[in-house]
Amino acid sequence: MADLKITQSKSGVGGKQYQRETLRTLGLKRIGDSVTREDQPEVRGMLRTVAHLVTVEEVK
Repeated sequence: MADLKITQSKSGVGGKQYQRETLRTLGLKRIGDSVTREDQPEVRGMLRTVAHLVTVEEVK
């Protein structure tokens, strides 16, 4: 199964509380931070919540 590289591209400031919490849950703290997560339905759901704040790439 592929992994996902998630990079925060925009700030969560001014967004809704649950969007800021989702960024923290993913492990993102500031613009430019990147994390790698396993491609699971739970992670995809979180990404849908903050899709406008992050960029996602598949890595093998």
